[in-house]
Amino acid sequence: MHRFKDFPMSMHTVTTRKLSERDGSPRLWLEGKRLLNSGFEPGHQFVVEPYGLGVVLKLQVQGTNKVSRRERKKDGRIDSIIDVRDSTALAPLMGCKAIRVVFGERQVFVSPMASELRLIRRVKRLMERLKAGKSLATAGVASGGGVLDHALHAGLRKAGIKAHLHAFNEIREDLTEQALEHNELLNDSTIVLNLPLQELAFDEMVMDRIGEVDVVCMGLPCSGASKAGRAKRRTDMPEAHPEVGHLVAGAVALLAKLNASVCIFENVIPWGNSASACILRQQLRDMAYETHERVLSGPEFGDLEARERFYMVAVSRGMDFDFDAMASKPACSSRTLADVLEPEEVVKDRWSTMDGLKAKQERDKEAGKNFMMRVFKAEDTFIGGLTKGMTKNRSTDPKIQHPTNPELLRVPTAIEHAACKGIPKHLIEGLPQTKANELLGQSVTYGAASSLGEHAGREILRWANSFGHCVKTALQQLRKTVPVGQSELFSAAA
Repeated sequence: MHRFKDFPMSMHTVTTRKLSERDGSPRLWLEGKRLLNSGFEPGHQFVVEPYGLGVVLKLQVQGTNKVSRRERKKDGRIDSIIDVRDSTALAPLMGCKAIRVVFGERQVFVSPMASELRLIRRVKRLMERLKAGKSLATAGVASGGGVLDHALHAGLRKAGIKAHLHAFNEIREDLTEQALEHNELLNDSTIVLNLPLQELAFDEMVMDRIGEVDVVCMGLPCSGASKAGRAKRRTDMPEAHPEVGHLVAGAVALLAKLNASVCIFENVIPWGNSASACILRQQLRDMAYETHERVLSGPEFGDLEARERFYMVAVSRGMDFDFDAMASKPACSSRTLADVLEPEEVVKDRWSTMDGLKAKQERDKEAGKNFMMRVFKAEDTFIGGLTKGMTKNRSTDPKIQHPTNPELLRVPTAIEHAACKGIPKHLIEGLPQTKANELLGQSVTYGAASSLGEHAGREILRWANSFGHCVKTALQQLRKTVPVGQSELFSAAA
């Protein structure tokens, strides 16, 4: 990477400036004490030379540019002024709205902002991989059993994009073991990270080995933001959760290091209005991403579970993404719960009158509480939200009613749970009911997530065929400005 130690100069001041334009060409304007401290006094001459993805201003006896002067009327002080309008000399800065300026001894280094350099690097990497037909590298963060990763990869594949799971992060070892055994995305080349997100983000050794990827999908824990979680802790502030409330900080640090072209986030709906979401979307903006948000439901994309989840998609600035253009699957009125229920011989011992829960429902009703049992029949076209703790048979968890005896009820099996979410059942193969429901209950509806992955994939390809041509041309122009012997800085400038 092109770090400060690679600059051809010392460094005593670093600042940012807006880069103005005049007649379509960049204009570099610098003034003040910093110039004097660097030796750029009025009347001195200097040259402007390309360096890496920027330019360096060097004092030179017979330079092609001259430092101007301005006398302040208030106190008579003389200021140095640099005003460069040479479009050829400033070609590496073409298109930049803001620049980073490093003042050193007799030299000034000017380059795109760090966020701009990162944008160039990730866009260049994505374009080159697509052009070469290579597989895109993805990373899953806080992945649980890897359902979201699996669904997004299925969507990308349907869009015509090859991708491989380069890194998989999940703090729970049991869910990771399940993914290693039954989620085909994880293979010998996948870096498996059983680390807390907040530890991983600041582990330089591990992050250096992971490197940068093309697509990130992240499902930050929702315990602090969910209605149940806030009610349990009697707080309206998700960030107050002692274990997961602060994870957006680690997420931002991790995203900066992974530097993906596309980032996809999933969470409960209230999280979208949290301080964490606000911090994330604004930081992503400053990292040269554009964010798009939408609530997606299971039935909207062909799944039976009426689960709604908040999705945020961050694409690199210049890429397009439009949720409105995302194709949903038309509701099929003929599809019912009967299509996914297990045979009677499998569930015959699960039926119960659930007298205790029915009595509790009556007590809650008399007390004015809204904790009603949710009972569904085989002919219903949807089922309510299936939770990770549904094996406990809590009063508000969905129940299936017996086809001939309405007094008998049962909890859906894990196989039925997966089917209602559209999740491939092999992802929970071998798990007991409780653990399987935990994995599924904190997952997404598969149809919505895979459709999102497909739409993102199509948008990536459309961008590559249109705007990508403009990027390629601009990058070729930047290459021409890099001096012989410094071309390696182009591919790893930051």
